[in-house]
Amino acid sequence: MYRSLFPRDIFAEMDRLQRDVQQAFDLSPSIRGIAWNGFPALNVGSTPQTLEIYAFAPGVDPSALEVNLERGLLTISGERKSALPEEGDKAAVHINERFEGAFRRVMTLPEDADPDAVNARMSDGVLHITVQRRASAQPRRIAIQ
Repeated sequence: MYRSLFPRDIFAEMDRLQRDVQQAFDLSPSIRGIAWNGFPALNVGSTPQTLEIYAFAPGVDPSALEVNLERGLLTISGERKSALPEEGDKAAVHINERFEGAFRRVMTLPEDADPDAVNARMSDGVLHITVQRRASAQPRRIAIQ
């Protein structure tokens, strides 16, 4: 891939435009959230007792994150500030591929998720959300009489 450090390079601009168009088609919503290239990136797994959601948001201040659960929809939103120099600092930015700005990810939780038993904690840029499953949905052994 051809890249130049000069901002008016036509090949770099065409490359950026191609990536933007490709991302527009790749960001189709699905029942499991946004397809790849969404921010923050998610890993979702489950155990018989819990749903485990990991949102990878390096460089995001935990106070700038908001996690909401309403009607079975889990929403992770916030804003990542730019680490680049301000325009008045007499510095030039040649390549900026890091996402900055407001973001929002929405995913549907299964019916057995307990909205009253949700825990969220942030460590080293990873937001870990644990959602307990309802006790009535837990597997159990039935005694034969």
